[in-house]
Amino acid sequence: MTDSDLERSVKTQIATDPQVPASDIHVRANADKNEVTLTGTVATESARTRIVYLAKSARPGLSVQDKIDVKRPEFLRSAYTEDMAREAREKASAFGDKIGKSLNDAWIHTKITTMLAADKDTPARTINVDVQDNVVTLRGEVESSAAKTEAERIAKETEGVKRVKNMLTVKKG
Repeated sequence: MTDSDLERSVKTQIATDPQVPASDIHVRANADKNEVTLTGTVATESARTRIVYLAKSARPGLSVQDKIDVKRPEFLRSAYTEDMAREAREKASAFGDKIGKSLNDAWIHTKITTMLAADKDTPARTINVDVQDNVVTLRGEVESSAAKTEAERIAKETEGVKRVKNMLTVKKG
């Protein structure tokens, strides 16, 4: 097997998996050493983990060097539209979240839920995110006090947030 054969095999393995969102992953292969190096950027930790798993399954005993960056997509306020806000409110309602009527509230909700989903320590859909008049309320149950603290940090550091009410509870044993 040549370097290009190994590279093609890994790329095919990644590209054909329905669980992996379209991503910008580059593969550098060394067939003699039975190793590949993965570089690029993905939006979530789970996508990075899945891509590494798929690469390893491309060839028995393959060594995979993971240099993939996890970077959340940016949602610029200036690009956020009323249609996007309406869609965000519909999705939020399905998850039991509440969003105020302003465009800012919908944008803040979108930013926070996206960041929670991208963070390996916060279980995004077990955390309800309510936003009313730029005030965020976090509700739900999390696995650890670290997850509770991290969710609050993410919300507080989100542009436009005036205050955060952390009503999250930590699961008992």
